[in-house]
Amino acid sequence: MNQFDDIRPYSDAEVVPMIDRLLKNQEFLAAVTRFRFPKLSNFFVPLMIPIVRHYVAKQVCEVKTIDDLQALIKRYVDRMIRETSSGLTITGKRHLDVSKNYLFISNHRDIVVDPAIVNLAIHQCGFTTLQIATGDNLFTKPYVSDLMRINKSFIVNRSATKPREKLKAAKLLSEYIYHVATELKDNIWIAQREGRAKNGVDRTNSAVIGMLALNKPKAADLSNYIRELNIVPVSISYERDPCDIAKARELYAHREHGEYEKDEHEDASSIAQGITGFKGRIHVAFGEPLSGHYETTDEVVAELDQQIISNYVLQPSNCIAYKELHGSLPDNIEITHQKIPFKEEDFITEIQQFRQHIAQCDEAYRDILLAMYANPIVCQQSHKTTQAT
Repeated sequence: MNQFDDIRPYSDAEVVPMIDRLLKNQEFLAAVTRFRFPKLSNFFVPLMIPIVRHYVAKQVCEVKTIDDLQALIKRYVDRMIRETSSGLTITGKRHLDVSKNYLFISNHRDIVVDPAIVNLAIHQCGFTTLQIATGDNLFTKPYVSDLMRINKSFIVNRSATKPREKLKAAKLLSEYIYHVATELKDNIWIAQREGRAKNGVDRTNSAVIGMLALNKPKAADLSNYIRELNIVPVSISYERDPCDIAKARELYAHREHGEYEKDEHEDASSIAQGITGFKGRIHVAFGEPLSGHYETTDEVVAELDQQIISNYVLQPSNCIAYKELHGSLPDNIEITHQKIPFKEEDFITEIQQFRQHIAQCDEAYRDILLAMYANPIVCQQSHKTTQAT
């Protein structure tokens, strides 16, 4: 048995048996039915399952390998971009060398769409697709685990509770990532923090970098180890977040009551809403591979934050939200990947649509929703001030 069997993605040899299992799994087929027909009553779901099974079987009939599945998924991601966004733009391609592989560490706004968008972006740059770090909190059912692992996801153990178990799981994960980066020479995506940045503040959790460094031999130089991993910071920006009102409601519950009780199927609902909801402009900015001198993991964290925050592309929604909260914008704010000055008269339609969207949010937590969009500007301004001093 391979030491990574419990966490690694599936191999080509496991694809066909896994698909056969899924096509026999009533719970999976019911979930697909509800996703495909969200207004269908529960009474009719069982009646639709045979039709859905036939549809899914037809879609995957020629899928025999992981690459076959990746090609199929790309078609759906392309359609998602066409139907739920105003287009995808990419900057920073010049920092990447197609003859190398990278560990991409990005900000985290959406459970599934973030890695899907980075995957599409690197594919357009000529790279092979990513292995994706995915928390085991999403592997709630066997069929979900099958779906994730056939899509090149490897498991991040977040369910361990005892300190010794947590350390053991973190060491295994660290070793696996190093193995993929240096031996398999595969590309990897991992979020800069556990869980989405619901407040719009993109900060790297030091535990993520601490985990990556666990596999480093004690006598080894940290800077050399980081360079071996070939880490590239990535900034993903969405003009609109399909889950923004739900995130604001959750943050409001924490603010008012100190806790928030997640519904049983909330993660699944967030995934579906993130995929199908309107996103406006989407931008992916690749930073420069980390190549500095680092005495501590905190210095690595600081470099990641510096690049992710400064490379984040602002949108009209960020500017309008900031003005609503603070009255006026800081000087010299530039938006979109074209880095043009923000002028309200140039974005009348976008501003009207965004204000109509804000009006749908409960007034009790509308300030939280606005702060979610305004905070990227706050972070960039704070970063500029820190650099100046």
